[in-house]
Amino acid sequence: MSAIAGVFNYGSAEPKRAYDEGISLMGSLSRYPADDVRLWSSGRLFLGCHAQWVTPESIGEILPWYDGQRGLAITADAILDNREELANKLGVPLAELAELPDARLLLLAYAKWGEDMPRHLIGDFAFAIWDESEESLFGARDFTGNRTLYYNDNGARFAFCTTIAPLLPLEGVGEKLNETWIAEYLASPSRLETIDASSTVFGRIKQIPPSHCFTIRGGNLRMKRYGAFEHSRTLKLSSDEEYQEAFLDVFGKAVTSRLRTHKEAGSFLSGGLDSGTVVGLAARELRRRNKVLHTYSAIPLESGGAWTSKNRVADERPMISATVSHVGNIREKYLRFEDRSPLSEMDDWLETMEMPYKFIENSYWFGNIFEQAAKDGVGVLLNGARGNFTVSFGPALEYYAILLKRLRLVKLYREIYQYSRFKGIGRKRVLSFMKDRLFPAKIPSDERGALTGLISPELAARTGIFGKLIEAGIDLSGRRLPDMISARRDQFEQVHHWTNSGTSGTKLSLRHGVWYRDPTNDLRVVQFCLSVPLDQYVRDGMDRALIRRATQGLLPDEVRLNGKTRGIQGADGIARLAPSWPQFIREVEEMCGDDAMAEWLCMPVVRAAVSKYKEIPGPAAIYETDLTLLMRSLVLYRFVNRLKGGDLNEQRMDEAFVGSA
Repeated sequence: MSAIAGVFNYGSAEPKRAYDEGISLMGSLSRYPADDVRLWSSGRLFLGCHAQWVTPESIGEILPWYDGQRGLAITADAILDNREELANKLGVPLAELAELPDARLLLLAYAKWGEDMPRHLIGDFAFAIWDESEESLFGARDFTGNRTLYYNDNGARFAFCTTIAPLLPLEGVGEKLNETWIAEYLASPSRLETIDASSTVFGRIKQIPPSHCFTIRGGNLRMKRYGAFEHSRTLKLSSDEEYQEAFLDVFGKAVTSRLRTHKEAGSFLSGGLDSGTVVGLAARELRRRNKVLHTYSAIPLESGGAWTSKNRVADERPMISATVSHVGNIREKYLRFEDRSPLSEMDDWLETMEMPYKFIENSYWFGNIFEQAAKDGVGVLLNGARGNFTVSFGPALEYYAILLKRLRLVKLYREIYQYSRFKGIGRKRVLSFMKDRLFPAKIPSDERGALTGLISPELAARTGIFGKLIEAGIDLSGRRLPDMISARRDQFEQVHHWTNSGTSGTKLSLRHGVWYRDPTNDLRVVQFCLSVPLDQYVRDGMDRALIRRATQGLLPDEVRLNGKTRGIQGADGIARLAPSWPQFIREVEEMCGDDAMAEWLCMPVVRAAVSKYKEIPGPAAIYETDLTLLMRSLVLYRFVNRLKGGDLNEQRMDEAFVGSA
């Protein structure tokens, strides 16, 4: 795990300039802890690496690495999960593989496959390779963008870095904001900041999109998508048991490969299926290695989460405890973070993310779990964040609608009867849900919900943002029923869905020295899950049926077969905000008087929202649209003020180099 940086001058003039700018980049990265910091420079090229040693093979690794025999140099931020498969293809003996760092494997893969090499990789990575014979710089980012890579290309020089702030001081870059990015942040009701996966909040800084590689040759930068999901051929096995065995085999390998660390291993753990299955498989594997799994579970304030409906559970401790007890080999921690709130963590998140963000409700615990894991000596922190579209897919209502269209009436009747019992709801209600999916309300594509009202009409018109959002398929109304089958397809076809988790995961990992790893998003798991027939995911009245069947014995039945309750995040948000409520309202009112913010925000909408919350509202207000409007606007306001104060661009140019090569 590393923060990487580099500068490549297109022309041969001023070779020292690449070195000087590279030193500037590396100096800015000194804010992150490192086991080693090195650089490599040759003429018009500079490569640097701010390394954190997480895997056994990375200990003592020299990065950047120059292979004089092949005329190749590499800097890399990478953990590869198909090392044995790669070694076999590359002719690397297994005995040698045990000592070979991932970056060397990347270099060997490039030597064999050239620019096609990313297609052979499974893992989290961002890297750059200099090819002397071709006089080209080649790089790539993993298929769902779990590691970030930002760049500035001014036509004469290409500079790149894992984080944004080091690029800002370079000549011709600066902090000019990207107005279209800001418009989308304000106008889009979704949690996605942007639909343009190559853009950032800064006008002159872009990012390599997920699933993309770049090549610089002859003074030209070329970008292309190297991996696109096609409709997988349907997997045909002879029995349900074979599907379950195949599922556990593929998913088990994904979990095991992500436990590769010389440090402790940890995992997020909720009361649900995804993280529970990850934990079950990880704890079982670690037991074989005589190691224990650390788990981290956020729980609400005593006074904050009891108000929710009976089917939405804020405190998941009973289910979590059942998983911990059943699985064993777990050292669990329940973390309440008494003094933390979305407001208290806002500046910290802006420093980490380097941009405005939208995941406000759970911000108070997410980053603090990384902090606790680092204290416990954890090197990899597992999660099941993307499981809804892979391992725990199971859109029952959409499947039942398909059965009805195909006139599979006997099977449909049996399924609805079993589903109503499993979910604890009446059959008439199930039929009503199905009717909504068969005959969805016709909502004009340009109909706008309340969340779209945050943007000023002038900014919306100037950027044409609503037209762009509609063209991208964003539901502006907020009233369309989600079609999980279509949403799943879009998840893997449209790369902008993947940018959020990669941004937070990369930057939190650098800050705390803990690598954020999601086996539910393993490429092998994704390909397998997309090939499984839909009727394996919905069976005998159960949604998410494949993972429920496959985890029999691995998870306790009260978790595995729970169809009546779901966890809910942030239910104690108002209780957490209450001590600082007057400060919150004063700051929003101050923002309303800011002429610069009035260029972006629709101030009448903001003022109307703040007028509702002069007094501390009830706990359900944490999910109200008006409060979401205020929190999003405040995130943007603080971000802009941080830029004015120079916080994001603070340079630490002290001696940061532990070693050099």
